[in-house]
Amino acid sequence: MTPPSARDHRVGAADRATAGPASPDGDHGDGATHYWAAHALLPGGPATAVTLTVADGLFTSVTPGTAAGSAVRLPGVVLPGFANAHCHAFHRALRGRTHDRGGTFWTWRERMYAVATRLDPDSYLALARATYAEMALGGVTAVAEFHYLHHAPGGRPYADPAAMDHALRQAAVDAGIRLTLLDTCYLTGGFDAPLDEVQVRFADRDVDAWAVRAADADGVAVHSVRAVPREALKEVAAAAAGRPLHVHLSEQPAENAACLARHGLTPTGLLAAEGVLSPATTAVHATHLTGGDIALLGATGTGACFCPTTERDLADGIGPARALRDAGVTLSLGSDQQAVTDLVEEARAMEMHERLATGERGRFTPADLLAALTAHAALGRPDAGRLEVGAPADLVAMRTDTVRTAGTDPAQILFAATAADVDTVLVDGEVVVDGGHHRLGDVGGALHAAITPLWVDR
Repeated sequence: MTPPSARDHRVGAADRATAGPASPDGDHGDGATHYWAAHALLPGGPATAVTLTVADGLFTSVTPGTAAGSAVRLPGVVLPGFANAHCHAFHRALRGRTHDRGGTFWTWRERMYAVATRLDPDSYLALARATYAEMALGGVTAVAEFHYLHHAPGGRPYADPAAMDHALRQAAVDAGIRLTLLDTCYLTGGFDAPLDEVQVRFADRDVDAWAVRAADADGVAVHSVRAVPREALKEVAAAAAGRPLHVHLSEQPAENAACLARHGLTPTGLLAAEGVLSPATTAVHATHLTGGDIALLGATGTGACFCPTTERDLADGIGPARALRDAGVTLSLGSDQQAVTDLVEEARAMEMHERLATGERGRFTPADLLAALTAHAALGRPDAGRLEVGAPADLVAMRTDTVRTAGTDPAQILFAATAADVDTVLVDGEVVVDGGHHRLGDVGGALHAAITPLWVDR
């Protein structure tokens, strides 16, 4: 991999004019690495001529208004590392494969199940490694994996019951991003419905059996109120024990109707009644909510993760993002089923969906979108996601001289850029992406090699 200090020949004219010649390594003899950015989005707002010093994986100083000196020049505008708060890595195999038959979320799910039947620990490692590397290329420095593909076909545990967990952990290490593994409880095929032949791979014998494996996870998840019976919800919440707890919530009207019919409560009301909602909880999608649901989420300090590119790909609907924010709910973003792996697009889409729903622009400011894009607290890391002293040294340098970003106000970069405009990514102080290239090499080739065998004879 070309060191970041040698990137000048790849930086376009506009960025090169501000970057200037790079030093050999950005080391001033103090054991730290010094970076310089013409523009950066700091906690206090946009800043210029910023020197960021990195040592032992942390920012040790962040100083605007400085001369570049011999620091490593970063092109464009520097942002904190992005947090992908909701991911199913194996769904990446579905991109460009499910658009020929129409249908609904429920018919799409059948094709997702077909891919799930073909994965084993080795093939999952290859797919997840390439998927996480694709995220890193787009500026993602940490991902929450909503992990429910636990067992072998037929529901038989692997010799190592955590074999699929280990595959995901290794994939994240190889791809250079932090992983919050959310071990997902999945016990039934629907309200009072048995598991089908594919779902048995996702499920455990009972909530106690699930809790044994989940004890070593970074966090836990309730797949949904249809997949975890009411009597088990409280036990999952207890098992979280202060760790992040995520749950798919009200993604589909059919789930709401079934929950009301079975329990006389909305899914949000059911989760509240069983003690699942809390500041450690993130409700994923939260698309079809009542006013009472929104108030409950706000009152309990529960967060909400929006995945706009998935919610539109699956025809889920447009969720009440602004109403949730106004109720005090902290928002985060996820790529979910990887229909698009571009967290900048997720952030922009949250605003654009609000515009479509309300007929108004500016429902979220650029600063609001950056906060959702860098909401590492949803992943259990409230110390991350800021360019400030003591935070993990995660950063994303986005070019401002491409055909998409040329002429853009750096403070409004999220309304112009895409993942393709990411030049440099550091995770815990380590260079993972340089000059738009991932340290693993050909990520597109790795994705092709991992995905193609899953569709043979399909």
